Amino acid sequence: MNDPESGDAPATAAVLVIGDEILSGRTQDTNTRYIAAYLAQIGVDLREARVVPDDEPEIVAALNALRARYTYVFTTGGIGPTHDDITPDAVAKAFGVEIGEDPRAIAMLRERFTEEELNPARRRMARIPRGAELVRNGASKAPGFWIGNVVVMAGVPVIMQSMMDTVGPMLRSGAVIAVETLDAGAIPEGSYAMGLEEIARVHERVSIGSYPRFTAEGIRNQIVLRSRDAAGLAAAREAVRKLLVELAASA
Repeated sequence: MNDPESGDAPATAAVLVIGDEILSGRTQDTNTRYIAAYLAQIGVDLREARVVPDDEPEIVAALNALRARYTYVFTTGGIGPTHDDITPDAVAKAFGVEIGEDPRAIAMLRERFTEEELNPARRRMARIPRGAELVRNGASKAPGFWIGNVVVMAGVPVIMQSMMDTVGPMLRSGAVIAVETLDAGAIPEGSYAMGLEEIARVHERVSIGSYPRFTAEGIRNQIVLRSRDAAGLAAAREAVRKLLVELAASA
């Protein structure tokens, strides 16, 4: 596969979700959540997610912007057999390469379809940009593909997940981000915001966020700390814990 050069910095990624059905609200995007969780487990930082319509110029523009910025770009949607499945054409245009029916992809489709079933519509799923590697999927046999730092996958979740399982072991992995969650309970965010800001300033390598949640007892807050630096994470966690204890005692 076309893996970018390795380096000391963590690999980064973006997800580009393609499809009018997502923007219309007809279909819920669950793929981004799955990809984010998968990448987190192997130490790849998902930095951005975009949704674009089934419009070739929109796809090309978004793809070129994202692939220039991140180690990997994962696209979902638009590689099926219908007229509006235009992702492969858009990817070929973004890379400036030709696209055509790929014998390797045809061979994969023949694992599922007879020659009679392999009609022109289904053969559309074998159109692959020149120079791309195929991404096999065990769910439907129709492949995705990988070109440059762009991995093109199906929009159907079970198929996308099968493709992610294929490409995952080939990605440049890194140290996994550890996560600590502290329950602030009913302490209002406004009471600890300034103290939390100071802790974040001191522990620059730790990402700290406050997240309200609604429960039967009312609003309850959680503080989430994330870092690859175990010692720094432990120190920040202790500082936040001390802050919460002091606020609870003075309430």
